Amino acid sequence: MFELFIRRPILSTVISIFITLLGLLAFTSLPITQFPDIVPPSVTVTAKYTGANAEVLAKAVATPLERAINGVPGMEYMTSVNTNDGITLINIVFKVGTDPDQAAVNVQNRVATVLDELPEEVIRAGVQTEKEVNSMLLYLNLTTTDSTQDEKFVYNFADINILPELKRIDGVGFAQIMGMKDYAMRIWLKPDRLAAYDISPQDVTDAIREQNVEAAPGKSGISSDRDPQALQYVLKYTGKFNQEEDYRNITLKALPDGSLLKLKDVADIQFDALEYSMVSMTDGKPSASIMIKQRPGSNAREVISNIKDKMVELEGSSFPPGMSFNVSYDVSRFLDASIYEVVKTLLEAFILVFLVVYLFLQDFRSTLIPAIAVPVSLVGTLFFMQLFGFSINLLTLFALVLAIGIVVDNAIVVVEAVHVKMHELKLNALDATIAAMKEIGGAIVAITLVMSAVFIPVSFLSGPVGIFYRQFSLTLAIAIVISGINALTLSPALCSILLKPMHHGEEKKSLIGRFFLGFNSKYDALAGKYASVLKGIVGRKTITYGSLVLFFGLTYGMLSIVPTGFIPNEDQGMIYVNVTTPPGATVDRTSTIMDEVQAALLPMKDVETVSTLAGYSLLTETAGASYGMGMVNLKTWDQREQNVNELIAEYTERTSHIKGADIQFFAPPPVPGFGNASGFEMRLQDRSGGDLGNMATVTEEFLKALNDRPELEGVFTNFDPSFPQFLLSVDHDKAAKLGVSVNDAMETLQSYIGSYYASNFIRYGMMYKVMIQASPEYRTSPESLLDMYAKNKEGEMVPYSNFVSLERVYGPEQLTRYNMFTSALVSGDAAPGYSSGDAIKAVEEVALQTLPRGFDIDWSGITREQIASGNQAVYIFIICLVFVYLLLAAQYESYFLPLSVILSLPAGIFGAYFFLYLVGLQNDIYAQVSLVMLIGLLGKNAILIIEIAIQNRNKGVSILQSAINGGMERLRPILMTSFAFICGLIPLTIASGAGAIGNRTIGTAAAGGMLIGTLIGVFLIPGLYVVFETIDSKLKANKAKSSPKILVEQEVFA
Repeated sequence: MFELFIRRPILSTVISIFITLLGLLAFTSLPITQFPDIVPPSVTVTAKYTGANAEVLAKAVATPLERAINGVPGMEYMTSVNTNDGITLINIVFKVGTDPDQAAVNVQNRVATVLDELPEEVIRAGVQTEKEVNSMLLYLNLTTTDSTQDEKFVYNFADINILPELKRIDGVGFAQIMGMKDYAMRIWLKPDRLAAYDISPQDVTDAIREQNVEAAPGKSGISSDRDPQALQYVLKYTGKFNQEEDYRNITLKALPDGSLLKLKDVADIQFDALEYSMVSMTDGKPSASIMIKQRPGSNAREVISNIKDKMVELEGSSFPPGMSFNVSYDVSRFLDASIYEVVKTLLEAFILVFLVVYLFLQDFRSTLIPAIAVPVSLVGTLFFMQLFGFSINLLTLFALVLAIGIVVDNAIVVVEAVHVKMHELKLNALDATIAAMKEIGGAIVAITLVMSAVFIPVSFLSGPVGIFYRQFSLTLAIAIVISGINALTLSPALCSILLKPMHHGEEKKSLIGRFFLGFNSKYDALAGKYASVLKGIVGRKTITYGSLVLFFGLTYGMLSIVPTGFIPNEDQGMIYVNVTTPPGATVDRTSTIMDEVQAALLPMKDVETVSTLAGYSLLTETAGASYGMGMVNLKTWDQREQNVNELIAEYTERTSHIKGADIQFFAPPPVPGFGNASGFEMRLQDRSGGDLGNMATVTEEFLKALNDRPELEGVFTNFDPSFPQFLLSVDHDKAAKLGVSVNDAMETLQSYIGSYYASNFIRYGMMYKVMIQASPEYRTSPESLLDMYAKNKEGEMVPYSNFVSLERVYGPEQLTRYNMFTSALVSGDAAPGYSSGDAIKAVEEVALQTLPRGFDIDWSGITREQIASGNQAVYIFIICLVFVYLLLAAQYESYFLPLSVILSLPAGIFGAYFFLYLVGLQNDIYAQVSLVMLIGLLGKNAILIIEIAIQNRNKGVSILQSAINGGMERLRPILMTSFAFICGLIPLTIASGAGAIGNRTIGTAAAGGMLIGTLIGVFLIPGLYVVFETIDSKLKANKAKSSPKILVEQEVFA
């Protein structure tokens, strides 16, 4: 079989060229992202009830909607936020793998069933259901240096000219300008003037709606087959008003003296902004900030470069003088930098592996064969990655870096075996290759099967962790299978053509020759010592059993002291700011604080840009006057000495002088779309249905207990029911006597104080709203409403002071609910020196000790996934071992021999954990990925030794001698492949810059495990072989003794 490929080298090379070409073709269309698509899909439902407070929204809007949505197929959990700005935002998170479009349709259908239960104002504003796009791509800021252009102008310029262009770019899933500065026609009512003319705001609304209309009069002169005409005309109506003057002249009513009352007599009309609830600034200048999110499955880098090209084009063609744009968050910066680091590592690893192989093989031709195998396998893998729908991301790139060491292995095994045959049997290259392949062809097939078998079960894992492992492990498995094919086709073909017998005598003169002679004599001395040690210990079963128990014990011990984590918090070149001003603070007050934060941070040498948004909470992604958020974009990794954590500490110190606000700095979440900040995220639920005061007390005590724990730091919540509010109490008896309808009276108040959407119109090609509201000077304090008038059934004006009283109370700024219960969002981080696993454990302990009956915690965001994946790693490990064991049992036709491979692994696992502990890294998802890979690599070393031992045993050599021969013969290729692999990992273990923690974890665990696993393994594996081969031989001997009896009996009866 293998001979065919050796005798037909062109066939072998064509196979490899073919694989490489397919890979190159796939490379051009593979998407490039930071991580695979692991974020669970979610759907958001948004409802707007102008003027309503958080508690009203929770009762009238959130409750009916949540009741209908609850239990939609595939749902994981549901959260809702109700704010005092009249907005309800319900977020339904689905299981990973749910089709987001189908999920959105299912939610939409459920929302439709309860629409008629919602307040009329909510139905008119429309309830929006849309699939949430989780991964933020860019945060663009438009700023202007022209003092005549205010924030409102910049916002609407972006809304009219830029946003539509960006939304059309392929791959943009969502684009929105932060803030609500859309133009609107503001009708500023004067309540005293209205009362004097016996007019209510409802009358104003009716007048606007009656006169501000679009009409369709039709055509004149159409004969309709009865009265033929020569000409026909289209009749047009002027349509809706779009100028201030048109609105000023709207007639409200005719007065007794025959004159007409116009809108301008009782109100000021101004073309202004729809809302005044957010203030956006970038680097101290007014700005419009555009948040852009990526559509799943698109290529992040490509989308970002298209957006930037479009912005540059627009800047040249349509920006007014003084306007420019900058980027304060760009996911591709971290993505490019980390991918650049990994690709650089790929090349460094390739060169280092090449050098190690050259050192051992000492012949350039021989080194060339493994060197050719690497690009064929890596490039060929890309084709299969596209076939499986993978992307080029950090995990698949890590897989390719690690594959270098493994891929080289197979080729080295072939070259080494051919050299041995040429040297010992004095054969020419062709015959030596054929002889060598007969001997090791089976071992290569076994190695390839085992190595890929390790990674196959991993792909059956569920959830985000499953996707992580799947992309990593299948990429590696593919590379290994291709390298196996290579080792059976291309490598032997090249050996038969390129290799020449070595003549050591001629090389003494050159410098390299002398170096190699020295290296060889040192190696031979080492091999001699190894042989004598091996002879001494192989037969002693106590040593074998002792070392097994020792390493099992050590591994268990290391497992308990290495801190656990999930996905490390990398330095992404970005810091978020979260600002909370005291309850009841206005946007203007929050805006002043945000300006102070900008002024404090902008002079810092590591800061590139700072953009802030007053009136918006980053953590809940909702508006609120007493919240502010900021994004600090740092200079690139090579331009600064400090990492994000050091800078956060420095900036916290730098802004400590700012009084009247709580200012927090934190890093972005490790995986875009999982939560809005790094650290943990959970919900404290009140399942008892108690009041908010009790909830506040419990939350406060819980937070205090959490912050007392050494494992946790900066634990905080946004739940605060102490915002000053006024409760309106209507005396229904008095209202009835006065002929006032409470419904009408409340609508009047909504129009005066909250604002009311009366009509709409089109200008600049966009639709804008007509909003009526009392002029600001008439509503400066809550008591102002007592001076206003409501209209009774007889058309008389009745002052509110006659039937309404005010009472000062306290309530929340926003109410969050989780799975239909009132909840508080609690966020925090692990203290320095503790891992996220320690933090989770501490929180759960505190919850058990302090929470009263009826209260409960539930995790959300990335923490939920970390807990869900808790023991998955252990199961994966066990399944991988079972797979390897079964394959080897089939290959060796023995249930005992494979145990010598399986039991040699704990030494390597100990090594991985030991080195992680030494350098202070966590046992996170990267470490676990490299452990799975270690099973394959260390298993391969064991297979090589045992394969030779079995061949010796079949020739009739004793068990002891077979084990010694196996160790001796395979020492050189094992040391060579292991050191080649470890050298390939050196660049990863000392990585710095973007994505350094992930690189270091995966590199350290794999290199440490390989080093200790190999050094111990070469002594332990022959010993294990002796133990299990002895048992196997005894069993076979017993079986053989009993079988002749059976044969005799059968013959007698025959």
